[in-house]
Amino acid sequence: MPGYGIAGPEQGSGLLHWSWAAERLTAARNYWVVSVWPDGRPHTMPVWGMWDDSMLWFTSATQSRKVRNLRADPRCCVTTEDASDPVIIEGMARFVTDQVILQRVIDLMNAKYRTDLGVDFLDPAKNATIGVRPQRVFSMLHSDFTGSPTRWVFDDER
Repeated sequence: MPGYGIAGPEQGSGLLHWSWAAERLTAARNYWVVSVWPDGRPHTMPVWGMWDDSMLWFTSATQSRKVRNLRADPRCCVTTEDASDPVIIEGMARFVTDQVILQRVIDLMNAKYRTDLGVDFLDPAKNATIGVRPQRVFSMLHSDFTGSPTRWVFDDER
């Protein structure tokens, strides 16, 4: 972050551990999904989401703007709702219809949000189930803005 006086990885509080980011991805109640309109304008909407090891899952109506955007261009950003200690994912949206994965996603949703939905809620004709596997993740601590900014870069083989 040129111009912000950001300390190097051995200075300040140092780089954050991935476990710190994963804990926040798991605990966040809401996430912001950023997709791109066909004309290039950004589109941002909040969603419920579930972090599952190396994938962030969320669902949305098949005709929603974000789903239509992500089908046309799967590049996206997803961030936790906490702007003080954010975790920001850059990745590619992946639409899933496999029943085993849909069951996993609905189980995660029911456990996290204390709902009692059946897998039929994720009927691909009505609701898209979308996974975003991080390619790049950025995070920092509000309490140590100049000493904690951390970026992780992942390959696509995870």
